[in-house]
Amino acid sequence: MQKLTRDEMAKRVAQDIPEGAYVNLGIGLPTRIANYLPADKEIFLHSENGLLGMGPKPQEGEEDPELINAGKEYVTLLPGGCYFHHGDSFAMMRGGHLDICVLGAYQVSASGDLANWSTGAPDAIPAVGGAMDLAIGARQVFVMMDHLTRDGECKLVESCSYPLTGIGCVSRIYTDLAVMDITPDGPVVREIFNGLSFEELQRLTPVKLTFSQLAQSA
Repeated sequence: MQKLTRDEMAKRVAQDIPEGAYVNLGIGLPTRIANYLPADKEIFLHSENGLLGMGPKPQEGEEDPELINAGKEYVTLLPGGCYFHHGDSFAMMRGGHLDICVLGAYQVSASGDLANWSTGAPDAIPAVGGAMDLAIGARQVFVMMDHLTRDGECKLVESCSYPLTGIGCVSRIYTDLAVMDITPDGPVVREIFNGLSFEELQRLTPVKLTFSQLAQSA
């Protein structure tokens, strides 16, 4: 079973972000998407610490300590970009001004519940940050995650066992095996990668999947 690499996943998500969209890329894996957005499309990247108009990761030696995202990673600022108080940034998030946010996840339920801030372990450090504001405030929530944990357990589940970030908020899931939409009838498979069969994907996933007639095998 050949899985997509992290960068291949980021490149795939970038393909679905339309021109003119205002987008927040969550801490961790989703930040890679910025490196694959086409230069000929105007897409406005937002960070909850107070940035709008971010570009790709800077070249080594060209980092600006004044320009970091919410994950404390160096970023660039495109012409016309700006930075501002994080209070204004959260008002943008909560006010429904973001078209898309892309978040990582520990688990996503079949009905679109999101768990991405804690495993619930006794020694876990609470760090929900702006994830709950993004999950509820963005018009669409994309999740980018590995299909399976290191122990081989699927992250798409019938019901989340970890503390929730948002309820029924996820609209699309990108994993290293497939792209799936969350619909009122459950997860619908839109694309399967590297020749994996639908039957094998279903075997790995403890949730009933529907195979869209428009689905592609990439």
